[in-house]
Amino acid sequence: MKEKSSVQARRIENLEARLASELSKAESNAEKEKADADALVAVYRANAEAAQVQAREAAETADTRAHWVVEFAKCRSQRETLEEIHARGFDLAEEIKKAKELKADYEALASDDDDDDNDDNDDGSKSGSENWGAWCRRDRSQR
Repeated sequence: MKEKSSVQARRIENLEARLASELSKAESNAEKEKADADALVAVYRANAEAAQVQAREAAETADTRAHWVVEFAKCRSQRETLEEIHARGFDLAEEIKKAKELKADYEALASDDDDDDNDDNDDGSKSGSENWGAWCRRDRSQR
């Protein structure tokens, strides 16, 4: 019986050694799998961040492109309008010149009105707004 118990003891020791070896292998495999999973997570995170950056840049590019498309459309529309006006025989250069002269005259009158603000109108002189109205009527009659 002693032999039987000694054989059983050896079997138990062998089983314990095999179990310890298997446990060690399993722990090693688990650590390796965890390291692989951590590496995959890091790669996926990096890819996600890169995708976000790329999406942000694409959105900014699209916004910029949309802005310039609108600006181009405005310029094209203005050009077409000017070409249409020119085709009808209008001389815009003269109109622009007149507008600049009117602006200069208005600014001169406005500065004169600023100087006259302290004066009383009891002496029968016209106020600045009355002068402006007369000036506008005179200008229309010259056209």
